[in-house]
Amino acid sequence: MAGMPMLILVRHGRSPANTAGLLAGWTPGVALDERGAAQAAALPGRLAGLPLAAAVTSPLQRCRETLAPLLAARPELPLHPDDRIGECHYGDWSGRKLAELADEPLMNIVQQHPSAAAFPGGESMRAMHTRAVEAVRDWNARIEQEHGANAVYLMCSHGDVIKALVADALGLHLDLFQRISVEPCSVTAIRYTPTRPFVVRLGDTGDFAGLAPREETTGDRGGDAAVGGDAGAP
Repeated sequence: MAGMPMLILVRHGRSPANTAGLLAGWTPGVALDERGAAQAAALPGRLAGLPLAAAVTSPLQRCRETLAPLLAARPELPLHPDDRIGECHYGDWSGRKLAELADEPLMNIVQQHPSAAAFPGGESMRAMHTRAVEAVRDWNARIEQEHGANAVYLMCSHGDVIKALVADALGLHLDLFQRISVEPCSVTAIRYTPTRPFVVRLGDTGDFAGLAPREETTGDRGGDAAVGGDAGAP
């Protein structure tokens, strides 16, 4: 494989919005909860073997808090905020409980035909997908130019954004991206080449507790995906 950057995608650690079933979006002040802080604290050790050239982050608080321990452990690591990998703009749905949104007609579109879904007062899922993919392409070129073809860099982002980037790397239509799941503080790795990407890790937490059967929560309709990403293991 010809050399190109390796992208490490980290979803932010767990937040109270995740456990409460809230669609946080760009709502300010959404921080990590106690488990999310512990997940963030473990991240430097999990990534210790990787020679990271740079970190790129969503500007939202929960992503910045997730990276804080890593940046403390690696003070030389440059950090670059990028709005393009920020959460989907859910508009009027922001801050609402997913259980309340389950019966909205739009939810079926979000689940079954997301490329046609546009949130009232917000953006379309297609627009979110496009801006995130463009951000990765731009950062791939910049990292390769500044750090070499085999550099490794990190992006800290959100569930739907990471799922959209994985779908792009796998050559999947956006309408299939709801089949992908990434838990809080999970690590996904994509190796890019001039002709195609390779997904070499997907949603790796190192913790298999999240695979144990769980009771359905209010608003959980079984086969539906968790919009914005689920809360992970209890």
